Amino acid sequence: MSGLKTIKQFFAVPDDPNLVQAQARAFTRQVPLMYGILLVNSLALAATHDSAPDLLRLYIPGLLTLICVLRIMFWLRTRNQATSDAKARRMLSSTVYISAVLGVGFSTWALSLYRYGGPFQQSHIAFYMGITSIGCVFCLMHLRAAATLVALCVVIPFTAFFVVTGNPVFGALALNLILVVGGLMSILFGNYRDFAELIASRSEMERKQRQTQSLSDENDRLANVDSMTGLPNRRWFDRHLEAALALAEAEGRQIAVARLDLDSFKSVNDIFGQITGDRVLVEVAQRINALRRPSTMVARLGNDNFALILVEMTTEAALQSCGDVLTAAMRPSFDTKLGIVHLSASAGFAASKPGDTADTLYDRADYVTWVAKREARGRAMVFSECHAAELSRVRRMEHALRTADLDSEIHIVFQPQFDVALNRISGYEVLARWRSPLLGDVSPVDFIPMAERMGMISKITQTVLGKALTVSAKLPRSLRLSVNLSAHDLASTTTIEAIVALVGKFGKPCRIDFEINETAVMRDLEQASDGLIALLALGSRIALDDFGTGHSSLTHVQKLPLDRIKVDRSFVKEVITDPTSRAIVKTTVDLCRNLGISCVFEGIETEEQLDVLLGLGGTVMQGYLFGRPMSEEAMFEQLSTQHKGWHFQRSQMFGAAS
Repeated sequence: MSGLKTIKQFFAVPDDPNLVQAQARAFTRQVPLMYGILLVNSLALAATHDSAPDLLRLYIPGLLTLICVLRIMFWLRTRNQATSDAKARRMLSSTVYISAVLGVGFSTWALSLYRYGGPFQQSHIAFYMGITSIGCVFCLMHLRAAATLVALCVVIPFTAFFVVTGNPVFGALALNLILVVGGLMSILFGNYRDFAELIASRSEMERKQRQTQSLSDENDRLANVDSMTGLPNRRWFDRHLEAALALAEAEGRQIAVARLDLDSFKSVNDIFGQITGDRVLVEVAQRINALRRPSTMVARLGNDNFALILVEMTTEAALQSCGDVLTAAMRPSFDTKLGIVHLSASAGFAASKPGDTADTLYDRADYVTWVAKREARGRAMVFSECHAAELSRVRRMEHALRTADLDSEIHIVFQPQFDVALNRISGYEVLARWRSPLLGDVSPVDFIPMAERMGMISKITQTVLGKALTVSAKLPRSLRLSVNLSAHDLASTTTIEAIVALVGKFGKPCRIDFEINETAVMRDLEQASDGLIALLALGSRIALDDFGTGHSSLTHVQKLPLDRIKVDRSFVKEVITDPTSRAIVKTTVDLCRNLGISCVFEGIETEEQLDVLLGLGGTVMQGYLFGRPMSEEAMFEQLSTQHKGWHFQRSQMFGAAS
């Protein structure tokens, strides 16, 4: 049974569709040649047997000729046509059967002419059958089954017939033909195997190429598409912005770039979790996509930042209108499984100018977005000439800060903190000042936020701390200095380690307190707590600055290792006229007393404010009433001339704020 299965498989058309297609393509070139050889040789044989009956000499050759011509036309017609796998398989299957039929038919016809000729005509028959069979086998070499059937259908009757004639010459010819065809079939099988392996190798190579191309396409997609929102990413945006700007420049028209930033998006992740935050970002992307024109390109640059490239309607009015629509689309609530999320978005638009690069255009959009977040939160702004002058100043300031010698350009000033209960100054807050050789004195309101954006705030913090440590060594032991830490400082393990090492160089006791605000701890409460514990181990104290202005102050008071709370100046400013502010101040004083931590009030400018705070239980005060930020020399002079009996001479001692 297995032998029959093997034979059947040998003569069957192969299953590999790639091999079948390759065989069909080869046959469109070779089979017409085979039929041409068969036709010419057969007509020549018929012509040399003029004594044979018309049936053998005319009619049968005519029928065979017709069959050959039809097959030649069939194969020539399919030469340049695309063929399906099923059709190619049918073509090859029919070739196998037809080869067997024609092999038997031509052999029978040729041997039927043997009795009608002399020795030369009989030799022609032997030559015809031998040379024609060899030619046909060669032409069928890419289809093993057809070649084998042709060889068998010719060699077997040829050998049997000429052996039976008893003529030793013809017997020798039959033997020679067997040997030649046997050798030929051996070569054919080897060539067929090599041909099949070549096709298989080529198919495998094509498969790997397709796989490689698919991986390349996927990598390109991953490299250029934001996987969460499905929008193009920053890499795609940068490339297309350059291309769009170059095309607009060549055509003498404008394009515009827009930045859209979600306001306070981090609070969404903090309150609802990152999964909900991601879903909100997906819906934001959908809202933007639903509003954009077909020609407008949208990308997600990262986190909660989106950007657009607009090639139409680039006038200031059109851009403002577009911005108003976009920001308005962000105001409706986002319904999530964990609750309703309310957000706003600030946007900045900038139109291109002749000679712009992609970086300069994006820089303008980025800057005006920052201005919108600062001055018109939740709305859109279009870059204007006044922004251009301001941006130029900011970029000069950034360059000066980036190239500054911080040790020589940053200096510190000291603002006193007065303890009413002790009737003396208990310490000073250390404040950074920058005197640039290029820009002169730069306000901390300008350079501190800039340093945070540029990632330089930690260097400034360490510079200020080093100078404060030097001064603290000269102060009386009862006085402490407080230094502000930014959110970047507290979030960086490297910065905390650098601060610990810097404090360690000056030895103990450490008389430096560190002030943090709620922004510094909101990023990562656990990381912030670990950093503060490392600072406490130095002998430092921790104060929570700007208390009452954040989103979750009581949570931070509960979870952080605090020694002091500093009440924001906004409550002090209204404490005289606003009962609510007085109630908040009183509650904060009681909270600190119950927790065993001290409470400092900032921004005291008038004696009326001081009287109210004293009545509410306040003890430690800071503000212009007690002294403006002063130099080191002025601080030591103030300490040396500090009066006794402050309760009776406070106006003369401090003076009103001016």
